Amino acid sequence: MRLNGKTAIVTGGGAGFGAEIARVFAREGARVVILDLNGAAAEATAAEIGAAALAVAGDVTRAADIDRAVHEARRFGGRVDIVVNNAGWTHRNKPILEVTEEEFDRVYAINVKSIFHMTNAVVPVMRAQGRGVILNIGSTAGIRPRPGLTWYNSTKGAVNLLSRSMAVELAPDGIRVNCVAPVMGATGLLESFMGVPDTPENRAKFIATVPLGRLAEPRDVAGACLYLASDDAEFITGTVLEVDGGRTV
Repeated sequence: MRLNGKTAIVTGGGAGFGAEIARVFAREGARVVILDLNGAAAEATAAEIGAAALAVAGDVTRAADIDRAVHEARRFGGRVDIVVNNAGWTHRNKPILEVTEEEFDRVYAINVKSIFHMTNAVVPVMRAQGRGVILNIGSTAGIRPRPGLTWYNSTKGAVNLLSRSMAVELAPDGIRVNCVAPVMGATGLLESFMGVPDTPENRAKFIATVPLGRLAEPRDVAGACLYLASDDAEFITGTVLEVDGGRTV
């Protein structure tokens, strides 16, 4: 098992990409702490996984909640080997001047500031251990943006870039930092990304822009995260891995 004996935290792990990442990590031998604003969803995913998972209800935009998740992970697994900053949100696809200040603040708080909080909480732990892995879930939106999502796109551009910068700064501490950048996936945010009802016809328009002809599936993102979190990738840091079916080519 590729993560045997390791302890991981997955934010936004109650559903979508995060839930599948948690399942795959546990299947590969990790103990997984699932942090999600929706406590019931986190509990359901943890119950499905079994004894290898622990649910923690919390808001990634609050430093105290992040600190508590790191504390629980150390209690649960004795250390923190891997963090996946997966929690994310988007304003609805709409013209740039129609996005409210509240929506702007929220998308930056969830997509970017949450990584600030997690970095402050977990890097001292990983430094003391002498190693660790941080994976940030970016997006192709930060590489090849779609109109109507400008402020969301900018948060993911920030995540893609800060992952590289973190990698350079934290490398002397034995901490690897990488980014996984998926194309649009069939998650609870799909309709917000599209800005139109989630119908087969509307999906087809977006799928037509992906050379491999489908949306990202949770298994695609989980597989990429598993590789980057494992010792197979011990010499890989600062990369933005596009899981996009060719969308950014």
